[in-house]
Amino acid sequence: MSGATSGGDLILETRALTKEFKGFVAVDKVDLKVRRGTIHALIGPNGAGKTTCFNLLTKFLRPTSGTIVFDGHDITGETSAAIARMGVVRSFQISAVFAHLSVLENVRVALQRKLGTSFHFWKPESSLHVLDAEALELLRAVDLAAYAAVPAVELSYGRKRALEIATTLAMDPKLMLLDEPTQGMGLEDVDRIRALIKKVAATRTVLMVEHNMSVVASIADTITVLARGATLAEGPYAEVAKNPAVIEAYMGSASTELVGAH
Repeated sequence: MSGATSGGDLILETRALTKEFKGFVAVDKVDLKVRRGTIHALIGPNGAGKTTCFNLLTKFLRPTSGTIVFDGHDITGETSAAIARMGVVRSFQISAVFAHLSVLENVRVALQRKLGTSFHFWKPESSLHVLDAEALELLRAVDLAAYAAVPAVELSYGRKRALEIATTLAMDPKLMLLDEPTQGMGLEDVDRIRALIKKVAATRTVLMVEHNMSVVASIADTITVLARGATLAEGPYAEVAKNPAVIEAYMGSASTELVGAH
């Protein structure tokens, strides 16, 4: 796991975070505490409020009530762009793959922000070559250096997700939010992304929503279980998986998967 499982300060905290939709409470007074330098997983059965919670954290939605604190700053009223500049980066926000650009060019586009030329479309492409070395370094970090010249459209699904993580890393995040990073993958790709998340978490904090319990069991330091919008349990996987309330919430085959995912 990523090391800092105890001690350390909080990089992200929510206090009584609540979101209502016309009387329906999707997120109900959630107190989330994410410690710096850890992998923190947000899990729960379908309809538990995980996606809504993620959308609140990344400012796609505004909370009905409650507070979100990142790195000691109240970001409850901030915009998605503002918190991205502060270092909160959600994978799909800036990492949509440009299918017909090469793998290297995709990462280079994400790095342009550092040059202050993101919208200078009239500048020649040659002005971006200064970013090539840094882009290649990021591709090495996600084991894609050999694919640098390949059009992104030709990558396998798992390698596209790895490219998305590379473009997320290009934004130099303090906190990476990964939404279902292994969804729809075969076993080989799942193992690749699992190893990649563990690798990038060595130097930053990761908060992830993930359905694959074997992934959660093997890499998450702390797990928060949501059910019906509220926090049902929180702690290490071994502890949470044995919680009777958690097993009941998952029910049937899902609970079997939860307990047997080691």
